[in-house]
Amino acid sequence: MANKVHPQASVSDPSSAGRQTFTVWMKSLVCHTNGCTVFDSKGDIVYRVENYDSKGGCEVQLMDLQGNILYSILSKKLQIFGCWNGYRVGTNKEQPCFTVKKCYSIFRREIACQVTVGFHMYWIVRLGRKNQGFKILNMTGDIVAEVKQKQVSSGVVLGEDVLALEVEPYMDHSLIVALVTVYGLINRRL
Repeated sequence: MANKVHPQASVSDPSSAGRQTFTVWMKSLVCHTNGCTVFDSKGDIVYRVENYDSKGGCEVQLMDLQGNILYSILSKKLQIFGCWNGYRVGTNKEQPCFTVKKCYSIFRREIACQVTVGFHMYWIVRLGRKNQGFKILNMTGDIVAEVKQKQVSSGVVLGEDVLALEVEPYMDHSLIVALVTVYGLINRRL
């Protein structure tokens, strides 16, 4: 059941029982490529993203540690405002699992993107300035994930390329990492 297309992780997934914290390092494990590496709270690599094109490239792959592709993320061409589709491997290539559209609003500058996952709607909302992070909200305004610059327990803030990702219980971690990836692509960080 963990391969569901909707954003909820299966209840039987023990990793989803409580709030999960990940570290996102905005560097690729492969030399001379753009991407990022995601570590769990124990320091183990759980996801990696490879972008073999230039920063902000048209297609990236979200993979697990073994290199199995979980999502192919493609930029839709001819979209003025920026639109990205995510396709889960093993599902219909005609129908994206999720769509992220960049928002331009004069009145609500904090909203950066609208996310559609099946019948569910989410918003990516900026936290202050561009590099202060962002959060992903569901339709009722509840935070389902939050990304900020990583700070160690002694209070030292790490570099701009090291982020802390907190995911609320029962959310599909790979979907959230895919959304973080798209936001990185939109901001040309990958």
